[in-house]
Amino acid sequence: MPHSKNRILSGIRPADLRALQPHLRLVELEHGLVIAHSRQRVHQVYFPHGGILSCIVELKSGFAIETGMIGNDGVFGAIQAIDDRLSLNKVIVQVPSQSSVADAAVVKHLADSSPDFRRLIIKHEQFLLGQVQQTTACNALHSVEERMCTWLVRMYDLVGRDLPLTQEFLAQMMGVQRTSVSGVASGLQGEGLIDYHRGKVRIVSIDGVQRRACECHESVREQYLDIFGKVSVETFPEASDLYRRSDAE
Repeated sequence: MPHSKNRILSGIRPADLRALQPHLRLVELEHGLVIAHSRQRVHQVYFPHGGILSCIVELKSGFAIETGMIGNDGVFGAIQAIDDRLSLNKVIVQVPSQSSVADAAVVKHLADSSPDFRRLIIKHEQFLLGQVQQTTACNALHSVEERMCTWLVRMYDLVGRDLPLTQEFLAQMMGVQRTSVSGVASGLQGEGLIDYHRGKVRIVSIDGVQRRACECHESVREQYLDIFGKVSVETFPEASDLYRRSDAE
């Protein structure tokens, strides 16, 4: 059943899923679609089946930086629905996918009636907060190459080795100059770690990219494992071995 492609939905109690399922609908999330604006109310809750949702902080100067990614390991809008809060960030579709969607009022009602479901949503919010905090430290203390490789590893964990990316977009998400990203990308390609061509990045050697990354990608993985436990092969067919490897180490 398609809704089980999202890890949050696959992890809720059968009774809660039966209550939620009639209200879920399947939608296509196209690249660049804005699903939330900063300081605006959230009316829909998204449970992605794949792809990546980017949480972005925009400044008055026009600059923007990504602070977190959500894929089929998570959910967007649920904690806002529970507390009737506004979105703190702009959220856009970075990598397209299908998603299960429910009205915020439905999710709030289920969270109010099911402590287990509410705890699961709070767990994800805890993980997302940890990811944002790790990203803040990473942006302040690590080199552009380390940050870019960490960014690529996180994307690999969510969608695999083929990534629809332009250097302009990557630079914007990292808050650096395009020339900085271009130099790092050229170096990684020259060493055979990635292949970059016409707005698409293919990770040729994930082990090589990981060696160039800072410790932040491992910290994010460990946080997820600490909160949710092991990652199933069905949910993350390419990245599950990486998660289990870091867990074993």
